[in-house]
Amino acid sequence: MEQELPDLDTELAASLEAIPEEYLPTNVLDFDDLPASRDQAAQLSEMMLAEAPAFPEVESEDVTVPGPTDDQELPLRIYRPVEAEPGLPGIYWIHGGGMVMGGLDQEDPNCERFVDELNCVVVSVDYRLAPEHPYPAPVDDCHAGLEWVAENAADVGIDSSRLAIAGPSAGGGLSAAVALRARDEGGPELRYQMLIYPMLDDRNITESSKQITDIGIWDRGTNRQAWDAYLGDLSASDELPPDAAPGRVADLSGLPPTFIDVGTHDVFRDESKSYAERLTNGGVPTEFHLWPGAYHGYDGLAPDAQLAQETWETRLAALGRALTE
Repeated sequence: MEQELPDLDTELAASLEAIPEEYLPTNVLDFDDLPASRDQAAQLSEMMLAEAPAFPEVESEDVTVPGPTDDQELPLRIYRPVEAEPGLPGIYWIHGGGMVMGGLDQEDPNCERFVDELNCVVVSVDYRLAPEHPYPAPVDDCHAGLEWVAENAADVGIDSSRLAIAGPSAGGGLSAAVALRARDEGGPELRYQMLIYPMLDDRNITESSKQITDIGIWDRGTNRQAWDAYLGDLSASDELPPDAAPGRVADLSGLPPTFIDVGTHDVFRDESKSYAERLTNGGVPTEFHLWPGAYHGYDGLAPDAQLAQETWETRLAALGRALTE
C-alpha cells in the first residue's frame, strides 16, 4: 500500500507556492514542443540568474574541444579564480535538465560558487540533448569532455590526481554513467563523484516514483517521458548497457568515493538511496544525505531557505575534504 508523505519543509513549500502555476517545471516542459519548452526554460533561467549572487573573484572562458566523433566539436566552459595558481583541484560539472533541456548558462552560479569557496577549477560541459540526440550521445559527449580535461589538466590549471565529477539531476545520472565508463574502460581516473538528486533508473518502480506525481517540479509522468526521449529505441528494454541507466548496474565496486543527496519528496529518492547502499556494499566509501521535506531542485528554487543553505554547506565540505586530503 502506498504510504503518505509527510509535509514539505515550511520554507520550501512557501517558495513552491509562490511560483505561478504556468511556470512550474512540469507545466513548462512540453514533449510535443521541446524547442518552445527550452526557450521558456531559458527565460526562467535568465530571471533566476539575474538574482544570483556575483562572484567577482571568479572568471570563465568558453572553449571548444574535440567531441566523441571526428566531425563534432564539444563546448566547455572553464571557471577559475581570477588569480589562479597552477595545479588546483578540478570539478567536471554536468548540467541537469532531464536529458532534454539545459545548458551552460544555467550552471554559472553553482560553478562559480565552487570556484570561489573551494579555490578550484570547474569545467562544465554542454552535451547534446535528447530526443534529437538520444543515448549514447549525451554520455559520449560527457565522457569525451572528461577525457579532454584529464589529458589537458596542466594547461587548464588542474591537478589531474584531484579531479572530481559532479552534477544535479540528469547531470548526476550522467556523472554516474561517465564514472562507470571510466571504471570499465580504464580511465580517466576520478578522485570523487558527487551525485546531486541523480536521475539513475528508467524503470520507475520505486515507492518514491509512485508517490511523487503532482508536486509540479519533476514528477513521475515527466520522468517517464524524459527517459523515453533519452533511451529512444532502447526504452523499456530488459537489457541496457551499464552507462545507459546506472541505477540498473549490479556491480558498483571500483568506483570513486561518492557523495549522494536527495530530498524526501523527490521522485529520485529511493533510487538514490539504493545506489548509495549498493556502492557501500561494493566497498566504495559513500556519504548519503536524505533531506527532510525537500522536493527536486529545492536548492535552486529556494536558495535562501535554511535547508538549502545547509545542503550547500554539506556539499562544499564533502568536496573540500575529498579534493584536499
